[in-house]
Amino acid sequence: LQLVESGGGLVQPGGSLRLSCEASGFTLRYYTIGWFRQAPGKEREGVGCMGSSGGFTIYIDSVKGRFTISRDNAKNTVYLQMNVLKDEDTAVYYCARKDVTCSPFATDFPSWGQGTQVTVSS
Repeated sequence: LQLVESGGGLVQPGGSLRLSCEASGFTLRYYTIGWFRQAPGKEREGVGCMGSSGGFTIYIDSVKGRFTISRDNAKNTVYLQMNVLKDEDTAVYYCARKDVTCSPFATDFPSWGQGTQVTVSS
């Protein structure tokens, strides 16, 4: 069972990135997938979550309206679309898997990807 994030990189403020979380060894649409981020010296925080139904929730007020979560069942992949990026969005972004309901808490997710670095800087 594996989750692999990709799509991170260096982007200027105001730019966009789409992060991918590809699953292998299991069918992603049957599980809840959370997106988290961790900036240097800060706690890991829940960005958002998509349940098995395909509905999603964004937890961080400062990214609401800028970030969305989507899923491609054929590719067994969940995406985090990030628009109008700001310096404070700089972090390592992770996806994680759990059963049943969404949660903003990292401790509720037993399975994690390795993370992908997002750096927003001019």
